[in-house]
Amino acid sequence: MSGPAKYDVKKELDSYRARRGRFRALDVPARHFLMIDGQGDPNTSPAYEAALSELYPLAYSLKFRSRRELGRDYVVPPLEGLWWAEDMEAFTSARDKSRWHWRLLLMTPPWIEGGRVETSGGVRWEEFEEGECIQTLHVGPYEQEGPVLARMHHEEIPDRGLALRGLHHEIYLGDPRRAAPEKLRTILRQPVRNREAPSAGPH
Repeated sequence: MSGPAKYDVKKELDSYRARRGRFRALDVPARHFLMIDGQGDPNTSPAYEAALSELYPLAYSLKFRSRRELGRDYVVPPLEGLWWAEDMEAFTSARDKSRWHWRLLLMTPPWIEGGRVETSGGVRWEEFEEGECIQTLHVGPYEQEGPVLARMHHEEIPDRGLALRGLHHEIYLGDPRRAAPEKLRTILRQPVRNREAPSAGPH
């Protein structure tokens, strides 16, 4: 007899849903994440692979402790990334990945408390709140995100009387090790503010 279904953020939380070609406004509340920072091209930087090798073991250790000690199991959430550069054109037109900075995140379920989270190396556990955002779904290789981001930054957001705020956010619903590049699904999210409001800058 099967037990209760595993908690899965992709099914439970609206912020993990997006449709291709639709740019949707939503409010993203505060949640807790395991996170680690780095810089450089994710395809070639040893720092990126090292960050993943630190992040995932901690995430799975926390999952197994939750199942063993709390009786609550869950699917490890999809990998997320916050990305920034001194020049935003490095994302949209230039796509110069060597100039990118990144923060990798894995969300932890709402019942996990700080006393149960053991971190090591460069990984930390922090609350992160984005607030008002615009997001859409990109289907295809990561290298083809540029036109979608350009439309988001230069058309969809300004046309709503909004301006960019904070850091560009990606949520990787597909596994590049298993899925063909043309079938990869990535949520692209951008925090926004009213155009008249002052910008707080990256955080």
